[in-house]
Amino acid sequence: MLRGMMMTGPMMLSNIIEYAAEVHPKGEIVSATLEGGLHRESYAEAARRIRRLANALIRLGVKPGDRVATMAWNGYRHFELYYAISGIGAVCHTINPRLFPQQLAFIVSHAEDTHLFFDLNLADLVARMRPSWPAGLRYVVMTDAAHRPETPGLEDMLVYEDLIAGESELFDWPEFDETTASALCYTSGTTGNPKGALYSHRSTMLLAFLLSSSVRDIDRGTRLLPVVPLFHVNAWGLPYSAPLTGADLIMPGPRLDGATLFDLMETTGTQVSWGVPTVWTGLLAEMAARGARPRALESVLIGGSAPSQTMIEDFEYRWDVRVTQGWGMTETSPVGAIGWLTPDERLMPRNAQIAIKTHAGKRCFGVSLKIVDDEGRRLPHDDLATGHLHVRGGTVISGYFNDPEATARAFDADGWFATGDIARISPSGLLTIVDRQKDLVKSGGEW
Repeated sequence: MLRGMMMTGPMMLSNIIEYAAEVHPKGEIVSATLEGGLHRESYAEAARRIRRLANALIRLGVKPGDRVATMAWNGYRHFELYYAISGIGAVCHTINPRLFPQQLAFIVSHAEDTHLFFDLNLADLVARMRPSWPAGLRYVVMTDAAHRPETPGLEDMLVYEDLIAGESELFDWPEFDETTASALCYTSGTTGNPKGALYSHRSTMLLAFLLSSSVRDIDRGTRLLPVVPLFHVNAWGLPYSAPLTGADLIMPGPRLDGATLFDLMETTGTQVSWGVPTVWTGLLAEMAARGARPRALESVLIGGSAPSQTMIEDFEYRWDVRVTQGWGMTETSPVGAIGWLTPDERLMPRNAQIAIKTHAGKRCFGVSLKIVDDEGRRLPHDDLATGHLHVRGGTVISGYFNDPEATARAFDADGWFATGDIARISPSGLLTIVDRQKDLVKSGGEW
């Protein structure tokens, strides 16, 4: 086979933040902080702080392949950790603080984390969990010296801003094999131990490209608020696709009630927001109470579980806010399908459009779907046959981290991942999730 004569170079996540700093330098991250008020930094400023953080991590002794854990809400420091950790060849392990104590104990030990960065209001939780975690784990609170908590059991913790204060803003990002691990997320069901999805630089870059091409709301200058947490499957890829395209990120912090989200959206001019149905239930109730929507809000993407038709109609008919549904799971990075409308479908009557939006959407480029019967025989995509949904692609896991038994159960003989969903697929590729095979999965705080 004749090989092309083109340059090759590994796809590194550090390239995204350096690209954003150069091409979208005024794009910004606006964060609701635990210390109080809003913090604003441009992508150019974020890149400088990320380089300082990378230097600090190396000074702390973080080595390529080390798992560095984060237990934090959506904010600018968490965003900085995403890039600094993976950029030096380590693995950013995001942890959901809402998990049960036994799950938190298992996850940190199974991942063999070396450092844990945590948000200010999670200090008490971290202190309670510390006896259950490895003795050598080092702790960094994500704040400044003035707000350092006096938490018994964490007297030896380091402070984020002190850690990076004296570091250089210059850093030569290393290049390595693009299949090197970049992030680790655990998925938890109602039975058994959590299972780790270990993403690579390549798979995450592909996800960023996939989102940029599949979702028209991610664009330069768009004010985008991820209500989905940074600890939930990397906020569905937005920390990567937003700086790549130049979209602004509005980070809401820990308070996700309807009133707080409404005020933040109003203050920041949020145009697009992503989250799970429970979040939108609260926001819709607040909009009804005030008799208004946030002034700039145009679109919401709903994932984690299927929205009701009533919710979609409330957004679309009452508030003129466009709804898009997405489907995926931790094992698919997580986006596998997006409910975008074709140009012809956008010309349909509103009720016909909403009927389409109640489905899970169509597969994204690079993601393949199939349904099979109980014996593993492939079923037609005729919108009639119902079967077990399988998926494969460059953003889909090839196995679970350090869990060969779970891996063996999750894949068929041809290497397709069995999602556990029961579904049907139309001839045009429209995916409908009908049921769940057996286990429940916690997604964005919902079972």
